[in-house]
Amino acid sequence: MAVALAGQLREGTKKSHTMAENTGFVACFLKGVVEKTSYRKLIGDLYFVYKAMEEEIDRLVQEGHPVIKHIGFKELFRRQTLEKDLEFYYGKNWLDQIKISESAQSYVNRIRLVANESPELLVGHHYTRYIGDLSGGQILKKIRKKGFEFKR
Repeated sequence: MAVALAGQLREGTKKSHTMAENTGFVACFLKGVVEKTSYRKLIGDLYFVYKAMEEEIDRLVQEGHPVIKHIGFKELFRRQTLEKDLEFYYGKNWLDQIKISESAQSYVNRIRLVANESPELLVGHHYTRYIGDLSGGQILKKIRKKGFEFKR
């Protein structure tokens, strides 16, 4: 069953994945060309998205939700790592400097709505963020190390 679900999620997100690869930011990143400001903004938005998702997943695991309790591994949580990245790029008072974008706020609102109305739908968000971001992030990490020099 788990293999079938993973395959279905991979197939079901293929079109969205292709679309994401072709956005201006990602296309430029893959070429090794990204403004530091854009990169910092991305990390800030991801912080808000992961914060919301991890709070909701943690809450649902604590409540013993029959589906979410099987995916809510704290070892996957990214919030603390994103906080360290934000401190590197913005300094100690990073939280006072970042502002969530309208699109990230819409995503956060959706995560909160799904968590309250149909928590099992968080599985798709979980898959996209943890599997998609982390596997895609490994590719982007190699590109970043080769093509970018990041300094404060």
